[in-house]
Amino acid sequence: MVFHDKKITGGPTKNMNLVEEMPLPNNLVVEIWDKSREIAADTTQVKLIVKIKVEMKEEYFSDPEHFDQVMKVFGPEIYYEYEKERTFVNKEDKEKVFNELSDAFKKDTLPYIAKSNFPSRFALSKHRDIQNNFYKYRHLLSKEG
Repeated sequence: MVFHDKKITGGPTKNMNLVEEMPLPNNLVVEIWDKSREIAADTTQVKLIVKIKVEMKEEYFSDPEHFDQVMKVFGPEIYYEYEKERTFVNKEDKEKVFNELSDAFKKDTLPYIAKSNFPSRFALSKHRDIQNNFYKYRHLLSKEG
């Protein structure tokens, strides 16, 4: 477990602080980010964001065409993201509430993500998403594009 004080101040991940990195036995790395923000002088919105990068591998797919489709739509890396937030938290309780959200993730979700088959199952879920929602991705899968 590695604790950080890294900040991102621009783009879609604006005003996020990397709080912790945890390497998992399945070679993934969990990043826990704090995207909390002040709502009023004494009130905070506490927001926990978890990001996990999963590299796309052909071995995850029984059909090479499925791998190609996922690569065309999502690229060589896909991200698992988890968000939890609480609004209107007293400013003095911000850290305590953030830790509660982080602990709940670690207790309830982390065991599933740490399983050896999580990367392949997550990659296969992206292919299912393409199959079930083809209209969203057809422009990325056309012969011309």
